[in-house]
Amino acid sequence: MRQRILVSALSAGALAVVGLTTAVSSASGAVAAPTPYTAGKHAAKVCSAATAAHTAACMAVKLVNDKGVAPASTAPPATGLTPTGLRDAYKLNGLSAGGRTVAIVDAYGYPNLERDLGVYRSQFGLSACTTANGCLKIINQSGGTTLPRFNVGWAGEQALDVDAVSAAAPDAKIVVVQANSASFADLGAAVVTASKQPGVVAISNSYGGGDASDATYGSYYNHPGIAVTASTGDNGYQGGSYPASSSYTTAVGGTSLVAASNTRGWSESVWDGAGSGCSTYNTALSAASSFDTGCSKRAMADVSAAADPSKGGMAIYYPTSKTASTWAQFGGTSEAAPIIAAVYALSGNTAGYANALPYTHPGSLFDVTSGSNGACPTTQWCNARTGWDGPTGLGTPNGAGAF
Repeated sequence: MRQRILVSALSAGALAVVGLTTAVSSASGAVAAPTPYTAGKHAAKVCSAATAAHTAACMAVKLVNDKGVAPASTAPPATGLTPTGLRDAYKLNGLSAGGRTVAIVDAYGYPNLERDLGVYRSQFGLSACTTANGCLKIINQSGGTTLPRFNVGWAGEQALDVDAVSAAAPDAKIVVVQANSASFADLGAAVVTASKQPGVVAISNSYGGGDASDATYGSYYNHPGIAVTASTGDNGYQGGSYPASSSYTTAVGGTSLVAASNTRGWSESVWDGAGSGCSTYNTALSAASSFDTGCSKRAMADVSAAADPSKGGMAIYYPTSKTASTWAQFGGTSEAAPIIAAVYALSGNTAGYANALPYTHPGSLFDVTSGSNGACPTTQWCNARTGWDGPTGLGTPNGAGAF
């Protein structure tokens, strides 16, 4: 996939927005050294691009400075979306996962996942989620405990995923299934393993490759009764990206999320990196038949959530090497997919094919009606509008009623 440099400006006033971490002052009143993300906001992909057919890349991006570096930090970035902010933006306060489990599928190993998740949850006052207390489980694609080799990019992806689920549904249990590689076959095998874990109601897949056929790979993602979410990509309007282009998944696009002085308290528009398009292979969702997608086959996205790394990007704790970890601000549709998986867990309603549920309850979503992710021959494939559009689908969660 082509590299995409995303640049946006963020006013100084945004640093004090509700739901964002704030700068810390010393006892003398002096403000601590500013975050390195000052004048211009740049974002860099966390994982290398997929270089072979039928392989995937993760969809996480992180804010970096003008030298392409995210300097080590002992505190969350001042502009990062917090769990409190995320749950307020999507009206998730008061909802419980009720003991349900969200599975996360990614490639490669991450030896310090449990330690780093503990730092994140402690920072934001969330209860401990550990292997010892039964909240967290980490397995390989076959269900065993011999984990794959470490990959720093994919480990960063996993950090984002577990932190996003923790933020949206703090009482959900988490199973992380680490595939041996980023091939469609290995990732698919990991999804099947995830579907067999006790209590799993949602499986998040924050990765994608080129469009592919359900005739070849669909059996990996065909799990009625479990919500299988997939990121649509970070390269704007592009056509299909698998597994988001599968008829069995909920395709999750991305938005820019900012605090606002309106009734909701937040405003959203299209994140210009959010993937959208039509599959050339897979069947259109029957649930979407009454919506004008403009696609003769599977259209993506179905729904969306925060993904812009500078406007709604999460403050996360992630590894920079096999031993060291630090704070940074992450986004991408990799942020959105686990958020939506967590909302499915909060709803407790994943009967049948869960991707149909939002189409029967569009009024329980925040419709995103402004912004664009590129140029396209059919306007709704890349431009926001009232109702369904490609970058944001039907909209973002307003509680769990649409799920």
